[in-house]
Amino acid sequence: MAKTRAPSRAGRANDVGTKTDTAAAIKQLLEESRARGFVSADEIRETVPEAATNDDLLTEVEEQFTAAGIAVLETPPEEAEAEEMDVLELGAEVPTVSPLELVGVADEFVSDPVRLYLSEIRHAPLLTAREEVELARRVEKGDSRAVQRLVRANLRLVVSIAKKYVGRGLSLLDLIQEGNMGLMRAVNRYDWRKGYRFSTYATWWIRQAVTRAIADQARTIRLPVHVHDALTKYMQISRQLSQTLGRPPTIEEAAKTMEVTPERLREMLKAAERPVSLETPVGEDEEDSLGDLIRDQSARTPEEAAEARLLKEEVQEALDSLSPRERRLLMLRFGLDDGRQRTLEEIGKEFGVSRERIRQMEAEVLRRLREPGRAFSHLRDYIE
Repeated sequence: MAKTRAPSRAGRANDVGTKTDTAAAIKQLLEESRARGFVSADEIRETVPEAATNDDLLTEVEEQFTAAGIAVLETPPEEAEAEEMDVLELGAEVPTVSPLELVGVADEFVSDPVRLYLSEIRHAPLLTAREEVELARRVEKGDSRAVQRLVRANLRLVVSIAKKYVGRGLSLLDLIQEGNMGLMRAVNRYDWRKGYRFSTYATWWIRQAVTRAIADQARTIRLPVHVHDALTKYMQISRQLSQTLGRPPTIEEAAKTMEVTPERLREMLKAAERPVSLETPVGEDEEDSLGDLIRDQSARTPEEAAEARLLKEEVQEALDSLSPRERRLLMLRFGLDDGRQRTLEEIGKEFGVSRERIRQMEAEVLRRLREPGRAFSHLRDYIE
């Protein structure tokens, strides 16, 4: 019995060395990120390449940064689109616009619960920078009222960000809810000593919560986080290349910019295709569904059904040319009657002869059926 060969001492040393190097790299990135308060997901993937294709490992590393009070961002601030900074300036006067104008969403797309929510949050006073710092200090001491006030003063910030993701699979109310969860995480992790305005810091937590919710919940079939991030990057690169080239980029051009193979990019784009319901109405009157027009792969086509019927008729014609005893032998042997093939011994017992005699009888009957001019001779066409 072959024994499993144990890893060599050199192999184990290499594994330990690799893990040590990775841990050191993560520690260094933690120190660099702690000074600025955030780290981008791309930086984590560059530091730990295995995390690019391993969601569990990526989540484990992200939790290390989150536990250290460092926000993990999908896009670093300097690379984010300018529109993401379209937030209400703290300290400004409370807008005197309608709730619908506040979010910029058409009235027909706003449900009564959303309208009621927007009417409530528009009356919450905004905070000055000094008030932010004072509340943040109280939050550190466990003051729940300070947490509530800091959250309530920034609910409009959540709405201003969430409204930009309407139409991506989640309702506006769901987007706001996810954004509020990101806002609460930002309140608990905000470090006022670093000099950031809370609105700037919270924007990234809110945006991350909303985009992660879309990735996890908006699709019937969930995509891994690293695939969703890669597709988002593809969309950004595609827009940039379209402006540069004056035309949509090819798969090869986009893959080269993303530093992936064209085959890998095609796989991700294929995975991004959304499933279509078989109940989708089709036709002008929409009385039919898509499922009515899709062929059942397990069912016979009309041609196959006609061919099977003709084959059955010709086999029956060939059997009719035999004696009753010979016909019975073949029907039992090949299961032509009930689909169950009998053994030579079973047929021998029914006929009252040995299994060897049944074998000889079968061979003789089949030989005669194969003779030119007999009914079985032209059944070979069905095989061919």
